[in-house]
Order: sequence, then structure tokens, then C-alpha cells
Amino acid sequence: MTEARKLEEGLEYIRNAEKSLKTGLLKWRPDYDVAADEYSRAATCFQVAKSYQKCYDCLMKASDCHKQNRSWFHAAKNLEQAILICKDLGDLREIPHLAEKSASLYQQYGSPEAAATVLNKAAKLLEQNNAEEALRLYQHAADVAMIEDNNKQAAEYVSKSARILIKLKQYDQAADAIRREIGLHQQSESLQSIGRLAVALVLVQLAREDYVAAEKAFKEWGNCCDAPEVQTLEALIQAYDEEDPDAARAALNSPFIKHMDVEYARLARDLPLPKGISLPAPSSVRPNAAPSYVSPNAPVTSSGSSGQPTGGNEDDEEEGGLC
Repeated sequence: MTEARKLEEGLEYIRNAEKSLKTGLLKWRPDYDVAADEYSRAATCFQVAKSYQKCYDCLMKASDCHKQNRSWFHAAKNLEQAILICKDLGDLREIPHLAEKSASLYQQYGSPEAAATVLNKAAKLLEQNNAEEALRLYQHAADVAMIEDNNKQAAEYVSKSARILIKLKQYDQAADAIRREIGLHQQSESLQSIGRLAVALVLVQLAREDYVAAEKAFKEWGNCCDAPEVQTLEALIQAYDEEDPDAARAALNSPFIKHMDVEYARLARDLPLPKGISLPAPSSVRPNAAPSYVSPNAPVTSSGSSGQPTGGNEDDEEEGGLC
């Protein structure tokens, strides 16, 4: 009963909005301000009534009316609300487009922080089902934050981008994102964060099978790591250098690596271990084996032995003596 009443109430607000948009002899310009308010009220009624498609349509119309009035903030706000309604509708295809438009309007209004926030919200909604679009929105949010020199916020968005890149196994771009994040933390002098990122960068370089780059990353940023992290990274790099799979496995099972962000912990778990150096198998000798065959025509060696038994020489000497 309540839903039916709200539906009727929403339709009445729509009629009022359409009436305010009409022009006549004495009304030359539509009243966009009144229409936007009426559409927003209608959207609220339809949301309560769980008529999400009508709610979405009203929010879009309200945003258009605010744009006609050059009220950028309220137009962006309506689009931001429409993003959440898309989630209720179960249709996420329009979310990237709505987020980009809303962020642009927030920037026109002069609120880059709100622009980055709406991009972040939209990316979170897409992260499970459309990681590529979520990645693009996080990268855009980082760019917006960096324009305003908000390095801390930008580093957070870059970190989310790096984790998605690792999930997508795009390790080259992930390494670039981590280095970018390290640069942002350098500007804020957050050494502890740099130390954790140094470990992450080493793991990514090992996933790329670039052991030289992994060692270089450790030498460059290892001084920001804590003592246990330094010992583990040294053991890990040495294990890969010496192709010792057991030592590498022990280093990757260290507690602080297991307690890193989920993406990095999974990356460490799935890293290909060094194959080790294979040694030739020793030749086997059978016990009580018969001596090797020696030809009777074999030449006599320097020790006086030949292919014939030694007893033959004694017979020859005896025969010579008799003659």
C-alpha cells in the first residue's frame, strides 16, 4: 500500500515538473530550478517504492535541469545518486560514463576532491565484475588528486590501481604503478609505507622473472625497510640468485609477506620458484663384477703388463733357458 501511494506521489511530482518546463505567452523561459526540485522529489518517491528505473530517469532529468541552470554541483550530485541506482537495477554498464560526467561537473564547480571521491565510489562498484573499467577510474581519480597536490589521496588511488594490475597479471604496469606510489610517499616522507612498497616491488619484479630488477629495487629502497624485512628480502634474492628453491620457499613463507595486502600475498604464494642446478648422476658400479675384457693383442704398457696374463712371460723365459 505504501509503495502504491509513493508511486502516485512520484507521478504527481513529475506532472508538476513537466508543467514548470512549459512556456507560453507570459512565460518565455522554462523554470528549470523548480523542475529539478520536482524531479528530485519524484526520484525519492520512486526509490522508496523500489521502482528503480523511474527513479533513474527522474535523476537524469533533474541533472539536465540543473545543468541548464549552470548549477554544476547539484547536477553532479544527481548523477552520483544515479550511479547507486544502477547498482540497485543490477545494470553496471552506465556507471563508468556517469562517474566521468559527474567528476567533470564537480571539477567545473571547483570541487576536485568530490570528483575524485565519485570516481573512487564507482570504481569500487565495478572492481569485482569489470576490473579494467575500475582500473581506469582509479587512475583518473589519482590524476585528479595529483592536480590538487593531494599526494596522500593520490597514493591511495595509485595503490588500488597497482593491486588491480597484479590481479590482472599485468606486472610491467604494476611495477610502474608501485614506483609512482613510492614517489608520492617520498614527497610526504612516509618511510614506513615506502618500505612495504619496496617488498611489493621486489615480488612484482620476481613475477616478471627479472631478477636483476628485483635486486636493484632492493638496493634502491631497502634502506626504508624494517630489519626483518631486510633479512627476508636478502634471503629471497640470494635464493633466486643461487637457484635454491627450498630457501626461496622459506623466504616467501615469512610472516610479514603473508600479512601483506591480499593481492601481494597471493602473488608471493604463486611465484615460480627457482628450478635449482641439476648435477649429473654419478656412474653406478656393480659389486663383484668381472674384470673388463682385454684383447690378447693389446700392447704392453710401461709397467710390463699386456693383455695376456703375467704367467705367460714366465713360460717364455723357461723355454728360452732350455734352448
